[in-house]
Amino acid sequence: MSNTPHELAAEFPNDHALLHALKVQNPHFVALAERYHAVNGEIHRIEAGIENTSDDYAETLKKQRLALVDEIAALIAKAKADA
Repeated sequence: MSNTPHELAAEFPNDHALLHALKVQNPHFVALAERYHAVNGEIHRIEAGIENTSDDYAETLKKQRLALVDEIAALIAKAKADA
C-alpha cells in the first residue's frame, strides 16, 4: 500500500488550467471533486495507519475513488471536446 495522496492535480497533471476552469464553471464537477477529496483523504488516513478499518471497506473506498476519477475524466474530455 502507498500512503501517497492521489490529489486531482496529480491524477490529471496536464489539465491544471482545465481543472480550475471546471471548478469555477461547473457545479457538478465541484461536487465530484469534493467527494473525491473526501474519499481520497479517508483512503490516505487508512493507508497511513491513522484510521483502522476492514480490508473490504478500504477496497470499497478505492473503487469509489476510481469511479469518481472516471467520471471526472469524462467531464475533462467533454470540456476539451467543447473547447
